[in-house]
This record gives sequence, C-alpha cells and structure tokens, in this order.
Amino acid sequence: MTEPARDAIGARLRVCGQGEDDWLFPSVSRLGQHTGTRQYARIVDQRVCMIDLEPDGYGTHTLRRTKGSLVYKKVGKLRACQLLLGHRKLESTVRYLGIEVDDALKMSEQIDL
Repeated sequence: MTEPARDAIGARLRVCGQGEDDWLFPSVSRLGQHTGTRQYARIVDQRVCMIDLEPDGYGTHTLRRTKGSLVYKKVGKLRACQLLLGHRKLESTVRYLGIEVDDALKMSEQIDL
C-alpha cells in the first residue's frame, strides 16, 4: 500500500473533530492506534453477516470503491475522488471508478474555471 493511500485510510479511520488518539476503529492491542487492515476486514465481514447480506458482495475494497463512486456521482469532481482514494495519478482514479475518459473530459469542459 502506498504512503498516500495509508494516510488517506488513517484520516478516514480517525473520528472527525477528535484528538490524535480517537479512532473510529481503535486497536484493542495497541493503545492509541487504529485497528489494522486485517482486523478492519474482519469487522466488515462480521457486520455484513449480522445484517444478512451476501458476504462475497461486500468487503473493505468494495466499500472504498463505492465511497469514491458516490462522491464522484454527487459532486462530479475527479480531483476530490483522487484525494479521497489516495491516488497519485488522476488517470488511476478514472480507471478505478470505471469512468469513460470521454465522459470525464465532457464533464471537465462543463466546469468554468
């Protein structure tokens, strides 16, 4: 995992407006740290099963991708999605979200700067 992606995940795991040691998913074994990625995946799996959803259809990666897609659909800003997802290249974000390059170019032309 790249450092920007790790930082983006860390920023998302922190509870907004709280201190450095306040995490949405705090670690039980490392005081003041967030839950590791594997434990986070277990939590997601447990919650998906608790609400009777198909476990194969949901995971940490699908949640990450869905969040990026929803942000893009709502605000139409690829740069915001790029920052949220921790991608270095805008082209990576376009590919990741499954956006057609022509559609992305049309949207960017409609925005006045």
